Amino acid sequence: MRRISLILNAHNRELPNLAAMENQGEIIFVPFGGNNLPSWTHRFAALGKPEFLLLDHEIPPEAERRQEAVEMINQRPGCLAKITQKRSLENYLHPRVIQQVGKIDVAFGDFDPVGTIVAKKLYESGIVDKPWELLSRRSQSRMISRTKRWLNSAVVSQMTVDLIEQRDPDGEIASWLTAIGQLAQSI
Repeated sequence: MRRISLILNAHNRELPNLAAMENQGEIIFVPFGGNNLPSWTHRFAALGKPEFLLLDHEIPPEAERRQEAVEMINQRPGCLAKITQKRSLENYLHPRVIQQVGKIDVAFGDFDPVGTIVAKKLYESGIVDKPWELLSRRSQSRMISRTKRWLNSAVVSQMTVDLIEQRDPDGEIASWLTAIGQLAQSI
């Protein structure tokens, strides 16, 4: 989100620069995985500070659990939780940028597991003697985690406003940034 906000803020100054806000102590990012969602839904409530939680949509039955969490969080004053319209943040990336940065041919839909698809393509593009499917679950999981970090850093940094708008024609990302900015100003 920080990198995307830099790109969008450079184009539209009304959208907050989350990296600058974090550096100035106005906001704090606390990334957490979906498996820990129940423990995070109330973790910061005692602080009495505004909170914005962005949850990946995922697929059923996880999608229903996340919707319940969002409804619970949104009942707290100064708190806003949203679920992405696509499966995860990686689904907002433009395949063309992944192809350029990773030198791989990749295609995916709004609810495909982008991290897994790209990790497999990157693995298969190297010199390998073992098919992806024969790797242990742990090895695959580690490669997927590394790939997601790469997607959310190197690939995001190469996105442009036009490419973001192509992948997010409804302006969902801009709406999250606006909400974060408004919550930060409410302190």
